[in-house]
Amino acid sequence: MFRGIYAGTSAMLVQEKMLDVVGNNLANVDTSGFRARIGVNKSFPEELMDRIEKVMDPVLKESFVPGGRITIGDLSLANVLHETAMRTAKGAFERTGSVFDLAIDGDGFFVVQDGTGNTFYTRSGHFQRNDQGQLVTHDGMLVMGDGGPIEIGEGVDVHIGDDGQVFVDGEAQGRIRVVRFATPSRLRHEGKSLLSETQYSGAPEDVEDVKLAVGFLERSNVNVVEEMTKMIEANRAYEAAAKTVTIQDELSSRLSNSFGRPS
Repeated sequence: MFRGIYAGTSAMLVQEKMLDVVGNNLANVDTSGFRARIGVNKSFPEELMDRIEKVMDPVLKESFVPGGRITIGDLSLANVLHETAMRTAKGAFERTGSVFDLAIDGDGFFVVQDGTGNTFYTRSGHFQRNDQGQLVTHDGMLVMGDGGPIEIGEGVDVHIGDDGQVFVDGEAQGRIRVVRFATPSRLRHEGKSLLSETQYSGAPEDVEDVKLAVGFLERSNVNVVEEMTKMIEANRAYEAAAKTVTIQDELSSRLSNSFGRPS
């Protein structure tokens, strides 16, 4: 009786979450290194349909389920937003001219750490030097090298090679660490361009043949036109689902009134 209401409500919830995904993508269109998310829908798990009955007929006993239930079929009610996957396409490079701005030309992610030692991954190479002479992100997170945080000190001549090697006044200070994942689309977004490892992304593996574009930043890979199209489609689908719920509610009300009247 209420199958149409369940299906319509489920569709509304899916489109509402799709709008959240699109809105987040558009909000980060100017965030360097940001990776857009894609909503992945999945069929709602099939629900077992049965009825409670005392089984007397020996033929019916073949479909009898312990507990006094007889299986009469199954039903898939609707779709749900199963997860969001990261779009891995590379964003366009923007020249800045800063010696601390880096873009990864190829696969991989920079490794950064916050003040409590938590490790994150990012495509944003918008770095700077902090008061302690360390290479950090624009949010103050430490940029990790092969041997730990990159120490720059107060050197005047800072040079970063396209292989990630950092030189200060002609002396090597370490190599910026870049890692890759077996399934990068399954990394979890932690805000802006920060990502974290999941059991589905696989463990990070160091990239030996690193190639960096020094003096460039990688822009977000969000396609504004595509995201706006998705927003329009989600809005229309939401309105259609809402109308379906309204119609089903009216039909249910008429059915209840018709059969609920005394004869």
